[in-house]
Amino acid sequence: MPAWTDQLRFAFQPVVNLATGSVAALEILARPERGDVLTAARRSADLDAELAGLAVRSAAQQETLLPLHVNMFAATLAELPELTALRKAVHDVGRRPWEITIDIGGPFVHVPRRALLEAVAGLRQDGFRVCADGVGDGDLPLRLLGDLAPDLVKLDASLCAGLDDDRGGRASVAAMRQLCEVLGSVLAVEGVETERQYAAVRAAGAQLAQGFLFAPPARRPAADVYLPEPADGYGPVASGYACGAGAGAYAPPGPPVTQFLQPAALLPMSASAGAVRSHLTGFPGVSGVLLVDPDGVPVRAIDRDRFLLSLSGRYGHALYADRPALRLADRPRTVGADATAWEVLDVVTDGDRDRTGDDVAVVDEQGRCMGVVHLADILRALAESRVEEAARLNPLTRLPGSDAVNAEVDRRIADGRAFALSWLDVDGFKQVNDGAGFAAGDALIRAVGQALARTAAELPAARVGHIGGDDFLVLAGPDDLEPFAAAVLDTPWSAGGLPVTLSLATVVCGPGGVSGHGQAAAALAPLKKAAKTLTGASSWVLGRPGAQGHEVRRGRRRGD
Repeated sequence: MPAWTDQLRFAFQPVVNLATGSVAALEILARPERGDVLTAARRSADLDAELAGLAVRSAAQQETLLPLHVNMFAATLAELPELTALRKAVHDVGRRPWEITIDIGGPFVHVPRRALLEAVAGLRQDGFRVCADGVGDGDLPLRLLGDLAPDLVKLDASLCAGLDDDRGGRASVAAMRQLCEVLGSVLAVEGVETERQYAAVRAAGAQLAQGFLFAPPARRPAADVYLPEPADGYGPVASGYACGAGAGAYAPPGPPVTQFLQPAALLPMSASAGAVRSHLTGFPGVSGVLLVDPDGVPVRAIDRDRFLLSLSGRYGHALYADRPALRLADRPRTVGADATAWEVLDVVTDGDRDRTGDDVAVVDEQGRCMGVVHLADILRALAESRVEEAARLNPLTRLPGSDAVNAEVDRRIADGRAFALSWLDVDGFKQVNDGAGFAAGDALIRAVGQALARTAAELPAARVGHIGGDDFLVLAGPDDLEPFAAAVLDTPWSAGGLPVTLSLATVVCGPGGVSGHGQAAAALAPLKKAAKTLTGASSWVLGRPGAQGHEVRRGRRRGD
């Protein structure tokens, strides 16, 4: 072993899950007592890979069950994709690749792109997780970030400094959260040092965080971390998407399950009941154990309370201690890594009542266990989400506002999907209120909102929003427009006995047709004006961004 290792120590800093308040993983940081090993590692791929292996071996001495983050330069991956030293260390200490996240740091500018992507693909194939580290203060191109599609994106600590009073910084974090949702990544922020920064990081949508506020790097992993109460005005991270509460309102996909991921206690299928008991008593915070096959796929699940109760009964220890723990195990409950909190709830409610409180295992595409989620965390997040989103609903129609529709527009643009965005309002609504009274006007708006919501409930891709007053937004597939037109334009409306007509304007946007919801709304504005110029019954015009003219679907041009 090189002499420099005698002067090398490692520190551990927790990665905190902001949704659950628990420690999700430990980052291992090299702390040389003399010399500049880290600078040397930047120049030597062999040395960098050996440091990663030593970090894993150092963590093994701490007897921690938590997943680990080890740091590595991008150039090392491109030059040494086999990472022999790291793989050997993981095997020697009894860890599994999916318990290790490799934090890839820059520089990236001179790293062969193809070699790096091939190395990352190989690591993923073996189960390792990948993190893009130091994003926002380095030279990682956005295109490369998209190609990497990392499991985790860590924003550099420099972005967190002053985040509490930096609107631009908060917008950058929020934008990166949206990108992470498209890439299927989890967003973390480093350098959280104050409670105001903590509140700002949560409000911007970060899911994980590190920093001295929670716990500084230490020679031994922190048993507990400090987690302040959320500051007033900042909602929970778990909410994610706006939703409606009325009939046919937009039911959100819900926060991703990876946001609530907790470390899993894994033992081989051959483990005895005595070994499981020792594991549970040695780690009081563990709520259960998963028995996995050699590939890390959960085969059986053991709930802590039921298991210990079985062993504590009369003759229980004598009957089970030396026998396979499989005898006291249940089939595991699993969801994929792309599942949402609502899907976890479906899995729980569809099972046996006596297992309602059991953990649910989260597995990757190969079925390997990535961690578990606790029902209490899921229920708390969904309850907070409902409360928060209920406050955003229009009190008259119980439909969400424009933010919900705009966010969905941006997601469809990012996914390269075609869509149709429509604006509906009541013709001469002020005169309706003046002639029929405000109560009749409110009743009309409620009725129109209900008609839109009923139609949307029958079209999975449709979303409806009530902007306010007599204005509604409708988002649908290009082929789903006629049901809405039939529901609101071909229906006779009245308020206080007075006949009422409606105007509908639609812009159809193909993949790449617009860059964001703002551009879609700008293309919609002249179409709305054109719809108002038509005569006859309720009117409808349809156009496309950048196209000359528009199509009249309902109504007549003046003079026709």
